[in-house]
Amino acid sequence: MISSSFPIVAYLYWMSLLVVTTGSLVFAILAFRRQKPQFAAVSGGALAAALMIAALPSPGGATVSGVLLGMVALGLAVVGGGPAALLALRLATNNSVPQGQHGGILVDNGGAPVTPEPGRASGVDAGAPDAPDAPDAPDAPDATGVPDGEGTAGTHGTFVHEVLRGGLMIGILERLAVAGAILAGFPEAIAVVVAIKGVGRFTELATAEARERFIIGTLASLIWACACAALVQIALT
Repeated sequence: MISSSFPIVAYLYWMSLLVVTTGSLVFAILAFRRQKPQFAAVSGGALAAALMIAALPSPGGATVSGVLLGMVALGLAVVGGGPAALLALRLATNNSVPQGQHGGILVDNGGAPVTPEPGRASGVDAGAPDAPDAPDAPDAPDATGVPDGEGTAGTHGTFVHEVLRGGLMIGILERLAVAGAILAGFPEAIAVVVAIKGVGRFTELATAEARERFIIGTLASLIWACACAALVQIALT
């Protein structure tokens, strides 16, 4: 009687684990498609629930179920890490940093003033008398052909450019490599992934906003990928 209950327990264990993990993946896809942080929070909660289920003593029978769980967890690591990182960034920065058109953020050039055009004064000279009879000159376009205050010129006279571009694709590849390395039994590869990303982004981390986004986004993405891979490892052991 006792031995006959083991297949039922194993079935309930793996079915519950697969259902909860798949639910987390579904909400992660919704968060990825619709860009809503609520879905990302639900996906994270479902992942936490799956980790608690996996922490229970495994009843065995992981031949096919373990493979299915590994595939779902790998997809969850790749898809769900992006919304999770965005949610972490939103909580940390409260959307105070303007977004760029290529997945990055807009920052100035470090406070260097914009070079005024020849013949135009950048302000009133303190040592020169005012010229009340001279008519006001219309705003002339800057070097980019856009009037002052628009385009790539910041509000304080600094050029604005986009940094940390291509974060979506880099994050997908990063999480795929990290989760794949853990599932393959080679977690040392995580150091290689982080080193490659750090070297590639080094020249873009001159501003505080870029450094903050890089650190928070990278840690959130890595933690998510490691949690998804650890889910499979815990369930199998």
